[in-house]
Amino acid sequence: MGIKKYNPYTPSRRNMTGSDFSEITKATPEKSLLAKKAKTAGRNNQGKITVRHHGGGNRQKYRIIDFKRNKDDVPAKVVGIEYDPNRTANIALICYADGEKAYILAPEGLKDGMKIMNGPHAEIKAGNCLPLSEIPVGTLVHNIELLPGKGGQMVRAAGNSAQLMAKEGKYATLRLPSGEMRMVPIECRASIGVIGNGDHNLINIGKAGRKRHMGIRPTVRGSVMNPNDHPHGGGEGKTGIGRPGPSTPWGKPALGLKTRAKKKHSNKLIVRRRDGKAIK
Repeated sequence: MGIKKYNPYTPSRRNMTGSDFSEITKATPEKSLLAKKAKTAGRNNQGKITVRHHGGGNRQKYRIIDFKRNKDDVPAKVVGIEYDPNRTANIALICYADGEKAYILAPEGLKDGMKIMNGPHAEIKAGNCLPLSEIPVGTLVHNIELLPGKGGQMVRAAGNSAQLMAKEGKYATLRLPSGEMRMVPIECRASIGVIGNGDHNLINIGKAGRKRHMGIRPTVRGSVMNPNDHPHGGGEGKTGIGRPGPSTPWGKPALGLKTRAKKKHSNKLIVRRRDGKAIK
């Protein structure tokens, strides 16, 4: 994927960039793999806002992605690479030899017409999905399961990959994009390769309206509010927050407070945290 720049014919257009969509080879989605995506604007069933700064945005359909990749030993052909408005990664439409179609996350190097396969007997090449027990140490993988058969939950964003570091007994050790070292059951599946669309994080949005098209509403700093609206508010002129540390609008500590449960069951599977410290 490449980044394209726009001519600065308006002030907001001056620094705006976007994807050139050079990886995309198929313009229209597969109708049988679309689902309705209702808008909630961040509200629950009582109509109360539970997630702030959500609302508006362009109409979207959800693409049903096959994260499980459990159709074994049936070769599939890549029909096309598509844009997905619901994620940063591109997706690939594949057609199995028996005629079934599915969407998968598109890794770097996957092209139209290539053959891919799932299962323990598949080759070690981009796009194939195998159990970690069958993948050589050092391989870059994505779409990794946490529990066998549950479907990929980790490493699904554009440009990301994890590295298989070791295999010992019932567990495989992975180095995740955050730097965390984590053990995963060795029967869990992962897809080979690095997820495509790697330049996604270099895009400059350029103007507020483009964020509104994405369904993201404006965010107001607490320090410019009144004290009855936010703990950071009040004071004459531009002033500090007046507290030992930053808070949420409801007075809870924010920015840096560790929220992971002390006795979380998966703590024993984390070899090294992303900050370089071992889990105690």
